[in-house]
Amino acid sequence: MEALFRNDLIAWLRADPALTVRLNAVEEESPVAASPPWLGIAASAAADWSGKTFAGREVRVALELADRTDDGAATAETIAMIERRLATMAPIQQSYRIVSTHFLRSRAERRAKGLRAVLIEYRFRLLEEN
Repeated sequence: MEALFRNDLIAWLRADPALTVRLNAVEEESPVAASPPWLGIAASAAADWSGKTFAGREVRVALELADRTDDGAATAETIAMIERRLATMAPIQQSYRIVSTHFLRSRAERRAKGLRAVLIEYRFRLLEEN
């Protein structure tokens, strides 16, 4: 369920016209050839979230935005757009249902050569649909 969710999440983010104007790439991993700004899944992990009568997973996803700008406000605006997009992902998917989407934490840092990186981590609770 985690791998399918990751694919659906990336497809959902890529389908946002406002994000595609701002980002050079939206990838499941850190893109090899794209120049910043780009968005990728830095890490994900899944745990059992099943009950007696249903199968479920709790999936934690850390998304990384890499940007090369001195304008922190512009980076914050892009993060806000990503967060709004995450909050509006359709709950009913092909083989599972998103029960909840929950922001966990974020971290921002400056890196070498003027790179600014922001990591946002979310928890998604999913139920398998038959």
